[in-house]
Amino acid sequence: MQRIIYITGDMMDYETKADILHLLSHPVRLQILDELRSREACVCHLQAVTGRPQAYVSQQLRFLREAGLVRDVKDGQNVFYQISDESVLSILETILGSPGKASTPVDCTCPFCTGGRV
Repeated sequence: MQRIIYITGDMMDYETKADILHLLSHPVRLQILDELRSREACVCHLQAVTGRPQAYVSQQLRFLREAGLVRDVKDGQNVFYQISDESVLSILETILGSPGKASTPVDCTCPFCTGGRV
């Protein structure tokens, strides 16, 4: 059975908080969420940012999506990921500081980096 984590509300018990901290303890997931604080991103962009294979990035996004921390938005053939629970932003700011500018890796061919999406 899939367990969805909700950050807000009275349902937040210690076990749920521990689950969130466990998700955030993974460096690549933290890097993905850090990038998503700046703007939505597709898998190919997150792959270029993290330097990890597409399958690995997709797996980390699945964990984050199943936990309710990110959502996917389809736009034609592209799928963009964005933070779905705004309360995670305050946790990330505490851990990482203020969000920086979104990355534009040289080897990224996503619509943002090639100028096809603003």
